[in-house]
Amino acid sequence: MSELSLTPEQKAEAEALFARFKSAFEQEAWQMAQLLARKEDRQLLGGTEFEIRERVHRLGAQVVEDVLRERKKKATAGRGWAVRTARSRPGM
Repeated sequence: MSELSLTPEQKAEAEALFARFKSAFEQEAWQMAQLLARKEDRQLLGGTEFEIRERVHRLGAQVVEDVLRERKKKATAGRGWAVRTARSRPGM
């Protein structure tokens, strides 16, 4: 995969995210390596393949959720929108 062109701010965020998630990536890679090492060649496709894919998808989903949660925290740290309250409920 080729490296994407990023602005300096995006590159800084990417480096911070990579540092933050590196331990989880390495831990999951170690778990998958152990799983694969226990399997014979004839066992690599099928169930083992699906287990590896599930682990990768779960890790990816966790990363996306963490980034969204972190960005949401930053977005709500600023000034909120001023919203008028309703005087009465519609139809009343």
